[in-house]
Amino acid sequence: MQSQDTNPPKPAYALVIHGGAGTILKENMTPEREAAYTAALQAALEAGEAVLKEGGSSKEAVVAAIQLMEENPLFNSGVGAVFTHEETVELDASFMDGATLNAGAVAGVKTVKSPIAAARMVMDSSVHVMLSGKGAEQFAEKMGLEMVENSYFHTERRLNQIKRIKDSQANATKTPYKGEMSIDGTDVYKFGTVGAAALDKEGNLAAGTSTGGMSNKRYGRIGDSPIIGAGTYANNASCAVSCTGHGEFFIRNVVAFDVAARMMYQDLSLEEAGDKVVQEVLMEMGGDGGLISVDKDGNVHMPFNTSGMYRGYVKSTGETYIGIYKD
Repeated sequence: MQSQDTNPPKPAYALVIHGGAGTILKENMTPEREAAYTAALQAALEAGEAVLKEGGSSKEAVVAAIQLMEENPLFNSGVGAVFTHEETVELDASFMDGATLNAGAVAGVKTVKSPIAAARMVMDSSVHVMLSGKGAEQFAEKMGLEMVENSYFHTERRLNQIKRIKDSQANATKTPYKGEMSIDGTDVYKFGTVGAAALDKEGNLAAGTSTGGMSNKRYGRIGDSPIIGAGTYANNASCAVSCTGHGEFFIRNVVAFDVAARMMYQDLSLEEAGDKVVQEVLMEMGGDGGLISVDKDGNVHMPFNTSGMYRGYVKSTGETYIGIYKD
C-alpha cells in the first residue's frame, strides 16, 4: 500500500504503528472483533500522538503507543502473548534511537510488565545492547521497572491455542519442529507482535518492537523482534522501521536495516526500499510478514506480503489511516 501523496506538505511529526501481520481475512473476522482491533489501534495512535503534539520526543511516543498495545490482550505482546511449549510466556522487545544510533533490547523475559520499557532502559542506562532471561529481569527490577508474575500475561484464548497445537501434534505421526507452531497456518506464527516508529518535531526518529514470539516455541527460541537491524532499526539519516512476521527470515535478511541501507546507499525512497525488501527479498526466500516505516521527511510506508496486517499512522498534517486487510 502506498500512503504518500504526490506532493504532501512536510509534517512536523508522524507516528506509524502495527499490531502484527499474518493470515487476517475479513471473512474470518466478526464485526465486533474488527471494531475492537480498530479501536485498539486508534487508542495507540492517540497515545503516541499526544506525546508528539506537545513536543515530546519520538522515543517517548514509541513507548507510549507500544505500552498501550502491550496491555491489550488482542495482540501477541505483554498481556495476551502466546504460550511456549512449557505453557509460560516469554517476551522480547527492542528499541532504537535514530539520533544517536543507541539501542537496547531484552529477550526471554517472563516477569517484566512492559518489555518495551525494559528495552529502552537497557538503551538509556546500560553499556550493553541486549540482555536476556533472568539477567534482564534483574536489571529491570534494579532500575525500578514494574515486575509481575508470569500469570499476569496469561489469557484463556492463548491457553486454548497452545492446547490445540499440542493436541494436533499428539495426533500426528511425525511433526517437524518447523511445523510445530501452526494450525492450518492460522493465528500461530509471530501474529500480533506490536511495533511503532515515530518522527518528532525536532526531526528525530525512533522505533520499537515488542512480542511474545511464536506460539509453542521451544529451546529458548528468539525471533527478530529483539534484534537490532532485523526487527527494529532507526537512523535519522534515513528512516525508522519495526517489523512483524516469520522472524527467522527477518533475521537472515536483516530486514529493518536493509530498508534503511537501501535508502542511504542506493538512494531509494522509503516506499521503494520497503517494497524491495518485503515483496521481493523476503518472498523469494519464503518469508512472510511486513513492516512499518517512517522517514526523516515524515513519509510513511507499511508494506506486507500476507493477507493482512494491523496497522495505522497519524501525521501532524491531520492525515490519518487505520487498516487491517489488503486494500
